[in-house]
Amino acid sequence: MVDHHKHPAEKPNFSIRARLKSFVYAGRGIRWLAQDEHNAWLHLGASLSAVIAGLALHISFNDWRWIVTAIAFVWVTEAINTAIEDLCNWVSPQFDQAIGRIKDIAAGAVLVASMAAAVIGLLTLGPPLLKVTGWL
Repeated sequence: MVDHHKHPAEKPNFSIRARLKSFVYAGRGIRWLAQDEHNAWLHLGASLSAVIAGLALHISFNDWRWIVTAIAFVWVTEAINTAIEDLCNWVSPQFDQAIGRIKDIAAGAVLVASMAAAVIGLLTLGPPLLKVTGWL
C-alpha cells in the first residue's frame, strides 16, 4: 500500500551505510579544497605553524581550545567561500556584477576569520613566546 501522506522528496530512513558514505563525500570535499585552492595552502601553513608553536611552547589545554577554534573557523569559512565561488562560477560563468558582489562578500568572510585567527594566535602564543625569549 502506498502512503499518500509521505512527501516524494522526504528523506529515506536512517542507515549506517549512508552515514558512512557521507563521511566519504565530506573527505572528498576537504581533499578538493586542499588540492585546488591556493589560499587553502596558506591556511594549511598557518595552521601547521600554530600547532607547532603551541607544541613547542607547551601551551595549556585552555589555550589549545582557542587555537583549534581559530583554525577551524578559518577552514570552515574557506570551505564555504570555495563552495559559493564554485556555485557562482557554475551558475554564471560570464562576469556578472551581482555574482561578483556575492563572491567578494564570501571572500571577505574568510579575511575576517583569518584576521581573527591571527589575533587569537598572537594573544594565545605571544605571552609564552615572550617568556621563552626572555622579553617578558
